[in-house]
Amino acid sequence: MFFGWFYYDWTILILIPPLIFALIAQSRVNSTYKKYSQVRSSRGLTAHEVARQILDANGLSYIKIEHVSGKLTDNYDPKAEVIRLSDSVDGNDSVAAIGVAAHECGHAIQHAEGYAPIKLRSAMIPITNFGSRFSMIFIIIGLVLVSVQRTAETAGMYSFGMTIAVIGILLFSLSTVFQLVTLPVEFNASSRALKTLKGFHILEDDEIPKARKVLSAAAMTYVAALVSSLASLLRIVLIVLGAGGRGNRRN
Repeated sequence: MFFGWFYYDWTILILIPPLIFALIAQSRVNSTYKKYSQVRSSRGLTAHEVARQILDANGLSYIKIEHVSGKLTDNYDPKAEVIRLSDSVDGNDSVAAIGVAAHECGHAIQHAEGYAPIKLRSAMIPITNFGSRFSMIFIIIGLVLVSVQRTAETAGMYSFGMTIAVIGILLFSLSTVFQLVTLPVEFNASSRALKTLKGFHILEDDEIPKARKVLSAAAMTYVAALVSSLASLLRIVLIVLGAGGRGNRRN
């Protein structure tokens, strides 16, 4: 009965708008990249060559550039000091690919300069992983204890159960905070990328807006991730409050 209530309640509706938003954001980034990946840059440089040029110009010649399989799986690994460019980006000379490569270089420069938000995000990774792994365990155990209190009339069990559930909520909220911190990191990397592409004359003036559209579309996926995380957090809070309210009415 408890698990039926936990999994089949009206709060699931809270997750539908963020899901739709996320699907739209992902579809937009795919379509935007596909569109501008067909627009070759005037200078004819590949994304790999551009990334190497940007890194070297910023004193980051020690950072390697590697190919990674997949579509838009591009990333910067600060521990390995390597930028990985995906199948659709690495050897591509389109404005879209160059924009993505420059964005990853932006992350490398952020780390090199000690950009505060990216330092905070990196520091949060271990505790965020811990929270993601154990938050639901705490929440479910807490709600089970609250449910037991409603049948056994043990106020101590209710109080302990709510405390465990609240700890679970706090652990879960770490992922939301992580998504929030990620936003300025991603937006700043894109801003750095566009300034570099323009300042180094890697892209022409009429090509910059096209690269900007690709990076803006990609940024919306991070906004969607934050919205989804907030919605999930709200749903969990409502579930716990609902369980607590029912427990209080029994006392």
